[in-house]
Amino acid sequence: MTASATGSASVLLITGTSTGIGRAAAIAAARAGHTVVATMRDLGKRGPLDAAAREAGVSLDVQALDVTSPASIEACFAHIRSAHGRLDALLNNAGAGHVGTIEDESVQAVRDVMEVNFFGVVAVTKAALPLLRESGGRLLTVSSVGGVVGQPFNEAYCAAKFAVEGFLESLTPVAAALGVRVTVIEPGAVSTEFVANVGAAGSAPADDSPYRPLFDAYLARTAAAFDPANAQTPDGVAEVIVSVLADEHPAARVQPSEAARRFAGVKLADLDGSVVQGVTAGWIRQPTA
Repeated sequence: MTASATGSASVLLITGTSTGIGRAAAIAAARAGHTVVATMRDLGKRGPLDAAAREAGVSLDVQALDVTSPASIEACFAHIRSAHGRLDALLNNAGAGHVGTIEDESVQAVRDVMEVNFFGVVAVTKAALPLLRESGGRLLTVSSVGGVVGQPFNEAYCAAKFAVEGFLESLTPVAAALGVRVTVIEPGAVSTEFVANVGAAGSAPADDSPYRPLFDAYLARTAAAFDPANAQTPDGVAEVIVSVLADEHPAARVQPSEAARRFAGVKLADLDGSVVQGVTAGWIRQPTA
């Protein structure tokens, strides 16, 4: 999918392009011939994206978009209609990490996670669908293996990603009947700023909390999983996203690495939940003396 029905480059909107997967996807898609509307909440953070575009020799249409703001969404889509006249694909990528456990954090904190990671996807998808129906376009969303397998200290984050998966799995046949192909991308560990951002945004238990030893064990395991020596790169995920855009018959769900496929497969073959619990319980097991 590199050209629209009129023969010109297809127009792709990507949310959350200031860092990580979103930034890599914007560059990779532009290299592949897409006209990319690369958006982020704070345009003051566009410097690394602009630098990457210059290095790659591509141009991007960089716009502000806060997926939690109806006014921002309306303004962005007004720009797309005015500047480009159509939309051929949407990549929902904007999101925020969060760690914590419910006894130690507020219900409002959980609502905030849902607002960005779930309702942001819903709101932008709703705005895009009229244009995607017109173009017979694509709707891609970056979820996570955390949208398939619930993980310790990720209660709010996984709840939001589970909601995204249910929303899109339900929407997929309806959208397909009207010519819009839907695909959910489910990365595993990716070496981005995500872990550092989670550390800043999360709710670490107090030193005397009964949860603290479990939390420390989880953080140690997570740091190892997201180490660049073990994790997939953002460019690797971006390559898969571009290949999905080019696929005439894309799958409804795609895991962009073998590790993600194995991990998601554990859940999908685990009817009674015992296998998943056996795996994730080990993440918070304290080492024995």
